[in-house]
Amino acid sequence: MKRVCTHLRWIGLGMGLAVSAGSLAQACDLALVLAVDVSGSVDPQEYRIQMDGLAEALRDGIVAEALVDAQAWLTLVQWTGSSRQQTSISWAQMTTFDAVEAFAERVTQEPRLWRNYSTAIGEALHYSLASFDDIPDCRRKVIDVSGDGSSNEGLSPRDMHAALNAEKVTVNAVVIETDGEDLTGYFWENVITGEGAFVMTANGFADYPDRIRRKLQRETVRQLSDLDKGHLDLR
Repeated sequence: MKRVCTHLRWIGLGMGLAVSAGSLAQACDLALVLAVDVSGSVDPQEYRIQMDGLAEALRDGIVAEALVDAQAWLTLVQWTGSSRQQTSISWAQMTTFDAVEAFAERVTQEPRLWRNYSTAIGEALHYSLASFDDIPDCRRKVIDVSGDGSSNEGLSPRDMHAALNAEKVTVNAVVIETDGEDLTGYFWENVITGEGAFVMTANGFADYPDRIRRKLQRETVRQLSDLDKGHLDLR
């Protein structure tokens, strides 16, 4: 009987460790939606610049280390006009550097879903917000929107702010300026929201890879440690 009780205690301890390990495996500091604009104003070459630039930004040593330290969850969404938002890469947790590399490689391989539609930023935010329901709760939830135009269809992005703020979701943006319009100002006033929200400006698509790298550094590193940001040029 004594041996049976001892055996049961070991089983109970093992189950407790398994539950604890499972909980730790799911714990995360950051859930990040990478929402990429594929509206009609983005030509095939510009789409390729966006995807390759995003992949290289994820491979950046500072970004990759921060994602692993955070045990971050990532997903990739392509969006354009109303009713045209779709998950290209499902949520994946960045538990190791190999996981980050695998996600980055998938980004480089993802085909474009749409080519000739409008720009519905509010709809992209609505879709991205709902996607957080598919993963365990994380301390920070961020939507990273890239775009080269103002919203011209569907929900206004400002109409999404109340719902986003209620769920404590931060929206940051990379704005691709291409035609002299003050798109950066538009995104500051209408798109971004949440604690510490910011806009990073790319002067044309050629500038996008550098801007998205700096943006991901700022989004990941500054929230994960007491690292002195003075050591990083994140402007």
